[in-house]
Order: sequence, then C-alpha cells, then structure tokens
Amino acid sequence: MDMNSLLLAVLASIAVAGFLYVFVYPLLSGEAKVEKRKAIVMAPGTPRKVSEKQIDANARRKQVTDSLKEIETRNKRKKVPLEGKILQAGLTWSKRQFYVYSLLIGVSLGGAIFLFTENPFIALGALIAGGLGLPRWFLGFSANRRKKKFIDAFPEAIDIIVRGIKAGLPLGDCLRIIADETGEPMRSEFRQIVEAQAMGLSVGEAVDRLVTRLPISETSFFSIVINIQQKAGGNLSEALGNLSAVLRDRKKMKGKIAALSSEAKSSAMIIGALPFVVGGLVYITSPAYISLLWTTSTGQLVMGACALWMGLGILVMKKMVSFDI
Repeated sequence: MDMNSLLLAVLASIAVAGFLYVFVYPLLSGEAKVEKRKAIVMAPGTPRKVSEKQIDANARRKQVTDSLKEIETRNKRKKVPLEGKILQAGLTWSKRQFYVYSLLIGVSLGGAIFLFTENPFIALGALIAGGLGLPRWFLGFSANRRKKKFIDAFPEAIDIIVRGIKAGLPLGDCLRIIADETGEPMRSEFRQIVEAQAMGLSVGEAVDRLVTRLPISETSFFSIVINIQQKAGGNLSEALGNLSAVLRDRKKMKGKIAALSSEAKSSAMIIGALPFVVGGLVYITSPAYISLLWTTSTGQLVMGACALWMGLGILVMKKMVSFDI
C-alpha cells in the first residue's frame, strides 16, 4: 500500500469517527434526551419557582454528598490507637485484657498446630498469626458490623430529630427519645450523649464524643451540623433533613450495587471453595495419594505456595467486587 492510499484511509477513518461522535454518540449516551428534558423543564409554560426549588434542593444534596466523601477520606487517613479500636467495636476490654486474650489465643493455636504437624516453624507462624492477627481481625470485624448497624438505623434517628424539632421539641428531648426507644447500637450511643449533657457538657461537645466512638462520615457531618447550629443558628431541621435524604440515597445505591455484584460474589466463592472441595473428595477416594502434600517437606512447600497464591487471588476478587459509595 502506497502513502496516498494510507493517507486516504486515515482521513476516511477520521471522517467516520467524527460523524459517529457528532450524530450517533449523543443518541447512545443520552445527551439528546437530557437536552430535551431541559427544554421541557425550562419552557415558558413551566412554573419557574418549582424548577428553582428543585435545583436548590439538588444543589444542597450534592453539597452534603461531597462533604460526606471528604470527611470519610479524612477519617480513613487517621491512625486509630488500640483503645479507640476497642471502643469502636463496642467492647469493654482494657488494653491489658486485650493483650492477655491475644497471648492465650496465640499459644493455643500454636500448640494445636505443633501437635498436629510437629513442625516448629509452622507452629511459630500459627503462634504469631493467632496472637497478632486473629484478635485484631476480630476487633475490625466487630467494629465494621457495629458501624453498619448504626448507619442503617441513623436516617430514622435523624428523622425523629427533624419531626421533633418541627413539632416544637428541644433538641435534647429528641436525643432522649432516640436513647429510650431505638435499638442497639443507636440506643447506647445516644444514651451516652444524653448522659454527657446531664454531666454539664453542651450538645455539640457531647456529639463530638460520638465521632470519637464511631469515626464515620455520617457522625462527623452530624456533629458539624449540630455545632454550627449551636454557635451560629440556622434551620437545623432542614439541614438534618438533607442529611437524612443523602444517607437514604446512599443506602439505596449500596443495595443496588450489592444486587448487581451478587453474581460475581457467588462466582468468587465457588472458585475459592473448589480447591478445598476437590482436595476433600480426593482424600476420601485415595488418602494415600494426597497425603503426600502434608507428610513430606516438598508437599508442605507446595501447599504453602498454593495458599499464598490463593490468598492473593481471593484478595483480588474481593477488591473487584467491592465498591465505595
């Protein structure tokens, strides 16, 4: 092919791409529908006040969403000490008790593995994993489960405050209603706020302690709204109403993502369970054939390498099906 033919082909490709971008892409991407809806909404016969109210509400909701994301990113960067992790998990352990439990778990797991394998190196690894890994994993698991329960019930609690303020109740009475009539962990957290107020702290200072116990974007924004209203005034019911609407929208989005990613999660669980299922079936049919994996040093090395690669694969699959809202 000579240069003229090549240049002609390139120009023809650019022309076709430009035609598709100008005429076909707006139809596929929905830009044409968006422009059509804008024209209908902003038509002379459309009530201008309703459109402006909707635009203001959407702008406020977007501002709340952006602030939540910023606060959440800031909270993730903070390094939480051990006492804070125990507090976030909702446990009453002291730092000394945590170390004692970690030592007992590590020694028990390491001793059991040594009796089973008679390999001191594997037992030492189990001792370290049981003493340092399992207790901290339990703290993280308990804290995440508690945060999830709190986030699920938090919009209803905010709605109680909004309805109480609109009915003329003071903020302290609304917080007391939540502390008496809601479930855990909402009840215990707001009860501590009420008890802190009874000891002489202001509402803003008491709510700041909630952020220490549950460092999530929802409680941080709630604390910011309460403190600003206490110092500068403003429409508290409207601000909390916008926060409640944003939290409900995020909850709906998380539900949609969970439904859409359920197939991928099921596939990941099946793929992760296949080695164990196949190994168990082979052991049932011919135990002498597969027992070489844990009775010989070469087999143990192979099992260790397989466990490492399988763990990496599970982490990659978990990262692929996990989404941040």
